[in-house]
Amino acid sequence: MRSHAWTRLPDTMRILWVGTKTPWPPQDGGRLVALLTLEALRAHGHELTIVSPIDPAADLPAIARCLESVGRAVLVPARPVGLATAALRTAFGATPLTVRRHSQPAVRDEVAGLLSRETFDVVHAEQPQALAQVSGAGRRRVPVVLRAQNVESDLWQGASRRAGLLRPALARETRRLAAFEGRAAREAAATVALTAHDASRLAELAGSAERIHHVPAPFPSRLPGAPAPLVGAPAVLLFGSGGWQPNEEGGRWFLEKVWPRVRAALPGAVLHLVGATVASSEGVLGHPALPDSREAFAEGAVLVVPVQVASGVRMKILEAWARGLAVVSTAVGARGLEATDGRELLLADDPEAFVHALRRLHGEPTLATALVAAGRDRLASHHDAGSVAARLTAVYTRAVSSGRT
Repeated sequence: MRSHAWTRLPDTMRILWVGTKTPWPPQDGGRLVALLTLEALRAHGHELTIVSPIDPAADLPAIARCLESVGRAVLVPARPVGLATAALRTAFGATPLTVRRHSQPAVRDEVAGLLSRETFDVVHAEQPQALAQVSGAGRRRVPVVLRAQNVESDLWQGASRRAGLLRPALARETRRLAAFEGRAAREAAATVALTAHDASRLAELAGSAERIHHVPAPFPSRLPGAPAPLVGAPAVLLFGSGGWQPNEEGGRWFLEKVWPRVRAALPGAVLHLVGATVASSEGVLGHPALPDSREAFAEGAVLVVPVQVASGVRMKILEAWARGLAVVSTAVGARGLEATDGRELLLADDPEAFVHALRRLHGEPTLATALVAAGRDRLASHHDAGSVAARLTAVYTRAVSSGRT
């Protein structure tokens, strides 16, 4: 068996990055944070091999070419296990449903083959569900660093509270996920969380804060906005769920409970729903999912984030700041950003608060300017790509030096 050399760290680390989905195209927050992190690590000088499952119907060569700028992409044609099949397989076991769904033998075999043929300094598992694919790392004495984009058991717990007849089943899944996440954080050589709040939660689940690190998501402080404005006074921007249940519930609540009151107070307001399956109506315009999110972030528009359950980071808030939009979010939606109400964004947790915030932004143009400027300052101070890459490198280095696999 080939052993890993622990005595000297190379100036450029060879990182085997294993995910549950390909980082390209960056059409949701999870893919976007993965892609931006890979870009930051590549710019820092690391050599990256990216392994992930991909829909067999996708254009594999084209996607691999899009990832060439960040590393060598090894894309494995595979689909998640069907929901019904995964539910049956987990009915009497301890493995959480989402972990079972993302258990990909083809990806695991590809990772094992790469580890047997090549030398890597560290394996990066993007999300706890990816750990099933990196089991070969221990045999090769290569440390595994886990990055949890969120604390998924917290999301399931929030969903279970509103699940009605399904509440017992969701509560059981919450317990299984919490146990799995705690065990994963204990057994990984190091665990990275995107927010201090999530790092604290993972420490609670693991029973120890040892080897749990908070490293923010990288994001540029300035990006160009849309070339054309959105109609509306004000134009209000809301992104669809992308299949993510907390976003779907929050969007439905905003549309049903909040938007009628906004229209009563601001008759010229127009809600732009991007990527949502909602027919356009008076005061509401539906837009298809956009290949380039820049097209939605028009100067003068306001991004609303009405989620009621959240973990991790809302990447759309970071993007709004970078592209020059003011943000109104629930406190839960902004949690983890360490942003202050009235400085980088406005917080609203009920319909009247959303109405008040949007009326302020419409009537006080300088307020939006100040919020965006403060948001960009936070991006520069907390989400700089070079700083994030340096902090991740320090985590990798400690994991390698510790000798834990």
